[in-house]
Amino acid sequence: MLKLKNVLLKAGCKQADLAKALNVSQATVAQIVNHGEWPKSLDELDLQERICDFLEAKGVAPAELASVFEEVDQADVRERINAFLAEIGAPQGISAADLASVLEAKVSEPRAVLADTAARSVPKSKPATESNQEESMLLRKQTLFPATRKHFGLFRDPFQDDIQSHEDMYVSPDIRYIREAMFQTSKHGGLLAVVAESGAGKTTLMRDLEDRIVRENQPILLIKPYVLGMEDNDQKGKTLKATHIAEALMAAVAPLEKPKSSPEARFSQLHKALRESHTAGYRHCLVIDEAHSLPIPTIKHLKRFFELELGFKKLLSIILIGQPELKAKLSERNQDVREVVQRCEMVELAPLDGGRLDEYLKFKFDRLGKPIGEVIDPSGIDALRAKLTITSTRRDRPETVSLLYPLAVGNLLTACMNLAAEIGVPTVTADVVKGV
Repeated sequence: MLKLKNVLLKAGCKQADLAKALNVSQATVAQIVNHGEWPKSLDELDLQERICDFLEAKGVAPAELASVFEEVDQADVRERINAFLAEIGAPQGISAADLASVLEAKVSEPRAVLADTAARSVPKSKPATESNQEESMLLRKQTLFPATRKHFGLFRDPFQDDIQSHEDMYVSPDIRYIREAMFQTSKHGGLLAVVAESGAGKTTLMRDLEDRIVRENQPILLIKPYVLGMEDNDQKGKTLKATHIAEALMAAVAPLEKPKSSPEARFSQLHKALRESHTAGYRHCLVIDEAHSLPIPTIKHLKRFFELELGFKKLLSIILIGQPELKAKLSERNQDVREVVQRCEMVELAPLDGGRLDEYLKFKFDRLGKPIGEVIDPSGIDALRAKLTITSTRRDRPETVSLLYPLAVGNLLTACMNLAAEIGVPTVTADVVKGV
């Protein structure tokens, strides 16, 4: 664990605040803070500099910034924790819940005491509405128990393998725009990056694009190159290189041709094959899922693929689909990929904020012939929204981070339904949500 964790706590900053400022995911920040593991796809020194800028803006003293990326001395922490527990008369090994009770009895503001001691490393119970982002996102996978389905009169899980056709997709105005942007890119050409958090529905959109092309009998070839264990560096896994992309393209448009030996000859061969396929009436779309794991050299090489043309016609359109780390890689600040960034349209999949949550849940249960009011009442929906919405203060201004994405919503509501069935209440209420 880095000293950064305690510095954030003392400054009253959540990891969600830092992730937002750095434009990375909560999981990335958690790996940095808890394990000192820096993302290989980003420049470590630049990331550290941005973290220091963030902390300085929050009023952290320069003396603390000098050691913020050092490892915490665990032995010293344990010694200080034990000393603190002895001082307040609490036994060693006390649970977090019992410790909270002791602190409530000893002092009027236990959070202030924890801020001044290394006991911050001891997890303290939080109200449900204050659960941090990483905890909400990492809620264990939930499935409806048979007793729960019987309790609510459901014959299948509304969130498990629930999309069997395009009609099962919930389509908000944001989703409709991205859906159409992907289709038009595949049909007419372009370079599109679709960015969203894990569980937002990126894979569903990709499957929908495939389904629509087949359903409408469009002459579009979707090419999806991949390698097992894809990472942005060869130390963690395997990288997707330009040669893999070229091989996937050749296999799709000219499967019977033997690839040339030299890179230049193979690229010329690919260009010729794409021209012939285009002349035959086909369009070609390269779709790269998990594109946040692409190494920078491969992203740079995408420009060369994108520039394959026949007259005024682009021979290859490109769709990149990835998590917020992709947005960071395609930032205007990243000079290495500026030529790609200048040609790339970026769209972000928004969470189910506002009334979208009500619409989404109603849609899901209507597909099962179940009125939403028989499963969860309005107070329960409001509690779901509150539990998956993180409010913080940045530069004296309130800021919210929404986790209202389909995966997180479905997972949380499933847990709530299981609890409601277990305690015997007819519908999910706010109290049930708070009890999960």
